[in-house]
This record gives sequence, structure tokens and C-alpha cells, in this order.
Amino acid sequence: MLEYLITYGHNSAAIRSLGAGRCSLQPFQLKVGPMARKFFKRWLPAPEHMREHPSVRVFGSLLHDPNLWHLNRRSVTLAFFIGLFTAFVPIPTQMLLAALTAILLRANLPLSVMLVWITNPVTMPAFFYFSYKVGAAILDVPSKAFAFELSWAWIQEELVLLWRPFLLGCLLTGLFLGLAGAASIHILWRVNVARRWHRRQLLRAQRDQQAATKSSSPDKKP
Repeated sequence: MLEYLITYGHNSAAIRSLGAGRCSLQPFQLKVGPMARKFFKRWLPAPEHMREHPSVRVFGSLLHDPNLWHLNRRSVTLAFFIGLFTAFVPIPTQMLLAALTAILLRANLPLSVMLVWITNPVTMPAFFYFSYKVGAAILDVPSKAFAFELSWAWIQEELVLLWRPFLLGCLLTGLFLGLAGAASIHILWRVNVARRWHRRQLLRAQRDQQAATKSSSPDKKP
């Protein structure tokens, strides 16, 4: 459902014929603006560097799909959902999982992988303990303090003792932040493009009005 909304949500009612005072509805294709492209390109690694990263290099020829490197509304929105959701999957191979999901859904791969680092060694204990508290509250079980460590040893020794509230909380938190992030970037993208489209229509109306005024003015005789 999320991918359907992202793919087919580009038709929108737009105001046209401004100078005539009439409104006609016309769907228009939302395209990435130069400012948005420059913003993301400033922070994203180059494709040739990303292909050599250990967590991505294993996919080999699959990385040659150009859709994995495009910056458009669909690929960026999906990347936000993938990255933010995968950030709350408590396994050591988060980047590998994010890259695989981006390949399957044809989302922007660098952005999907980079967003995983929202849960980094500094923020991870707080984020995952919060997720655990959420799961414990929903299951109505007493919570206890624990020291989180993203390693297979911690998963085997500690997770077996509190896996139900912890995994439930991670699932719900990841879904919430993933959907919230995807919806936010989707809305901001549409607003930005709609504003640019509106400005172009105003400029076009002004040019048409100036041309009409110039053509209707009488020619001066020598």
C-alpha cells in the first residue's frame, strides 16, 4: 500500500489559466527539483564509492540497476521508510538488510543504508531501551533495566529473556518512524514541487500579459 501511494500519488489538481480567472484541473508529474537533488547529493556518497562498501559489494551485478541511484520522490520516500525501519531491527547486519530491501523495492540505495545509522553506538542504547519499554507497556509486563549490545552474543544470552516486549517494541517503533519519515518527505516533496509549478505558472501568465499588452499597443509613426 505504501508503494502504491508513492508510485501513483503524483496526480494532483492544479490551478491553470490564472489570467482568465478560471480554474481547470490538470494532473501534473512531480519531478525532483534542483535544490532537493543538490541537498541529497551533498550528503550521499558517490555510487562508485558505495558499490565498494563491504555491506553492499556482496550484491555484485544487482548494483548496476540505475533505479538504485536515482533521486526522485518515489525512491527517496521508500528509502526513508527502509532506512528508519531497518534502524530498529536489532541485528548486527542492519546495513546489509537495508541494502537488500532497497534492491528489492528499487529504492535509493545510499540513502536507505545511511539512514540506518540513526541507531549508532551512541544512540542505540537509548533507542532500543525505549523500544523495549514500549513493548513491555503494550504487553503489560514489568520492565527491567538492561545494557544493550548489538552483537550475536548479546542476542543469544540476553534477548531470550526479554525477546517478546523487546521485539514488539522495535517493530512498532520502526514502523511508526518509518511511516512518519516516509510520509513527511512525501508531503514536503509535493509541497516543494507544487510551489515551483505555481511560480512557473505566475511567470508564464506575466509573460503572456506583457506580450498581449505589447501587441495591442499602437505602433508609433515617425
